[in-house]
Amino acid sequence: MGCKLFLVRHGETLWNHAMKYQGHTDVPLSERGVIQAQRLARRLRNEKFAAIYASDLQRTYETARILAEPHGIDIETSPALREICFGAWEGLSRDEIKERFPDLSKRWWSSPLTTRLPQGETLGEVAARAINFLLAVARQHQDRQVLVVSHGGTIRASISALLGLDLNEYWRLRQDNVALNILEVFDDERAMLILFNDTAHLYYNDI
Repeated sequence: MGCKLFLVRHGETLWNHAMKYQGHTDVPLSERGVIQAQRLARRLRNEKFAAIYASDLQRTYETARILAEPHGIDIETSPALREICFGAWEGLSRDEIKERFPDLSKRWWSSPLTTRLPQGETLGEVAARAINFLLAVARQHQDRQVLVVSHGGTIRASISALLGLDLNEYWRLRQDNVALNILEVFDDERAMLILFNDTAHLYYNDI
């Protein structure tokens, strides 16, 4: 048995609702995002976690704080779990980006692995920092379960990398707010996907 990583995307923010790129901009949870996190906390209340980690941005930390309440575990934060830094794109919608950065946006959406955003990162850099962190967590917690709260792009990039998928196609992996994903990571750094983008807790009160 390896380490089971429960990877959770943070709850909704007002920028999520407005379809704006957030990146490293520190946007808090909306009221709806808080309720979403509370519903997932109810679903996970009987799980046994050895540790809880979150990115150091408030939308992820607040989601993790709500999830941690039934377990009495302190949250460890790390910038390695942050969303991709979108730089000059942060606060803009997809249509605004296409209008202001027509050539760069085409390159990014076809080759995000190596395309650097203005004042931002490449997807390859995001995947590297996140995977290094997650593998270290998995080595530390073999045969146990760990809860990790991060961001949509970071989770999609991490799952793609751990499963050996083409990171340029990472956008094909949908990741909704407060979605639950479960990966088992073995000591040889191979991974198996157990659950992906599960949001049943948002719709069924008895979960």
